[in-house]
Amino acid sequence: MLLLAQKTSQVMLHMSVAFGVTYACTGSLATGGLAAILEPICNVVLLPLHDRLWDRAGARRASRPAPQQPAHQLA
Repeated sequence: MLLLAQKTSQVMLHMSVAFGVTYACTGSLATGGLAAILEPICNVVLLPLHDRLWDRAGARRASRPAPQQPAHQLA
């Protein structure tokens, strides 16, 4: 239940910020409302793609051999 409340709070925060910034820049309630609706939708679509790209980058980094130390630093 706490996780649901936290996620709902995060969505409301995103929507409020999107509305506030857009309204401050345009002075339009309609444009602010549109931004408030579109911003969470874009996050739902783009964040899994973002996470997948970072997972691939991490896997590539983990599969690379460790860099060799110069001989003067081995002793």
